[in-house]
Amino acid sequence: MKIRILKKKGEKLNFLIEGVTPAFANALRRIMISEVPTLAIEWVEFRENNSTLFDEMIAHRLALIPLKFDPTKFNLAEDCKCGGKGCPLCQVVFVLEKSGHHVVYSGDMKSSNRDVRPTDPRFPVIELLKNQKIKLEAVAKLGLGNDHAKFQAANASYQYFPEIEVLNPAKAKRAIKSCPKGLLRLRGRGAVITDPAECDLCAACAEASEGGIRIKGDPNKFIFRVESISGLDPAYIVSKSAEILEKKAEGFKSDLKKL
Repeated sequence: MKIRILKKKGEKLNFLIEGVTPAFANALRRIMISEVPTLAIEWVEFRENNSTLFDEMIAHRLALIPLKFDPTKFNLAEDCKCGGKGCPLCQVVFVLEKSGHHVVYSGDMKSSNRDVRPTDPRFPVIELLKNQKIKLEAVAKLGLGNDHAKFQAANASYQYFPEIEVLNPAKAKRAIKSCPKGLLRLRGRGAVITDPAECDLCAACAEASEGGIRIKGDPNKFIFRVESISGLDPAYIVSKSAEILEKKAEGFKSDLKKL
């Protein structure tokens, strides 16, 4: 297996992985989305709310605010020493109290842990009108995307690595200008794709060449695109997913020995 980073910027990571099967690639993708633990608001206790929105609507909005946190410092409630009762190692408490005519933002929430905060303080929660007030306490816990979408760690996808084969050099020239993204270049009697990560295998070039070239995807070579939507670093999400997949394989191997 070979892995090469193609692009990393902020919350996005593109990488190339070789020597694996489609089944492995899809298993890794699914784990990135739904099995990497993330922190999100689990329940909200309202002390006062005379705004235009129901308590449930505000709680739903708060739960979808991604939180920045250190995953090495928190445990899933069921794995915590407190037995799930709630402690600084498995939960964070946010307090929100605002009144008056203005918009309440995610940055207005006060956290019990200074290292845990919304990924952006500008997420709007609610607009309060004159003489309206909101006062609440919210508890955030670790969870999995399998249980609720608010715990989804990332948007992850992959595609086959594109390969191009020149069958007729004379006809291949027709395909150069037909690529919607301008990714084809001639090189000697062959052709190359300048940026494979941008090629979506639309086959417009192959159609335009009328049999001059053939383009296909390599079933053992994949380009992954990962975008964190949880406050976690995308590189961490990928490595954690590989770790989870490895544990699943070890567990499966152990169960097979019992048969």
